[in-house]
Amino acid sequence: MVSLHSSPVTQPGSGDSGGMNVAILGLAEQLARRGATVDLLTRATGEPGERELSPGVTLHELAAGPRAVLAKEELAGVTDEFGEAVAALTGRRGPRYDVIHAHYWLSGLAVLPVALELGLPLVQSFHTLAAMKNAVVGTSEPERRLPTEMFLANQATAIVAGSAAEATALIDLARAPADRVWVIPPGVDLDLFAPSIMAIERVHRELGIDFDRPIIAVVGRIQPLKDQELAIRALALARPGPVMVIAGEATPGDEGYLQSLRELGGEVRFVGALSRERLADLLAAASITVLPSQSETYGIVALESAASGTPVIAYRGSGMLESVADGVSGLLVDSREPANWAASIDELVGDPERLAALSASARHHAEPYTWAASATSLLALYESLR
Repeated sequence: MVSLHSSPVTQPGSGDSGGMNVAILGLAEQLARRGATVDLLTRATGEPGERELSPGVTLHELAAGPRAVLAKEELAGVTDEFGEAVAALTGRRGPRYDVIHAHYWLSGLAVLPVALELGLPLVQSFHTLAAMKNAVVGTSEPERRLPTEMFLANQATAIVAGSAAEATALIDLARAPADRVWVIPPGVDLDLFAPSIMAIERVHRELGIDFDRPIIAVVGRIQPLKDQELAIRALALARPGPVMVIAGEATPGDEGYLQSLRELGGEVRFVGALSRERLADLLAAASITVLPSQSETYGIVALESAASGTPVIAYRGSGMLESVADGVSGLLVDSREPANWAASIDELVGDPERLAALSASARHHAEPYTWAASATSLLALYESLR
């Protein structure tokens, strides 16, 4: 598994690390439990090396470019060098790999030549698509990214989409051959993310929030695409009482956006990027999770929140249509007007019986989505390519 731009062990919510990192580690561990040997290949930002993360899973940090963190727009310039490092590692491994699985377009760009030279199947997961983001939210992605994603979508042996929405975008916007696209939803750690009375007490105490005040969680890297501003403005229009806790750091280059959020004021706490354990505590302690993102290929946070027994309020669009079951694991909002989001917050916070019922059904919604189930499907895909 190749993740050039972000190490799988980087804490999600910091830098460019997010749901992709969670997915790679969750899948790798479960693949190893099913007899696979998994090497995770990433670019070294310090001293190159390797270490075992868990039985059957080894992290390889490969030299490519300067030994420092690079801005994402600079990474395309080191893809050739990184691909050469991957080829060299493959030559040292003895028995060759059976499959190379690239995560994000930069990884695919780097290792497609390696896969072709060695005659290995290349599985590509994009996680986000430039064409999908541009079509939905009008963002401006690097000029090179769109044609590269279209090229990879046609060259890869198979493509993994996290949702039907992403699969549709791959076929319609990236011109991916439909017969090569597999939909394999992500999973959630149901042991880590679970309802917890102790977590409720712990989070209220640590953040100095009165126990009678509901917590609204907002989780994700802080950037305009995630639109934390919408959540804060909705809170300002909602009935007084809840405290919003925003977990995540600014994506490099979006520090100004974070500052603008702080200047909005209100009952909002910024807690930065959290460890997986502390994030699980926050989601279990929250009454509601608000997911204001304008576009998600799936939305792992929505699953993690549901598993924690915390309903989600999210935008009715893209992959959120699949990660949030409207009326079961939360509510989907049709517009991006803060007043409508405030009404949904009031609807749940103001009706404890409805909130309790959604909390129970949210956990049931999440239970089939395990990393074990995702890895089993992925293993079947790998086997079909051998």
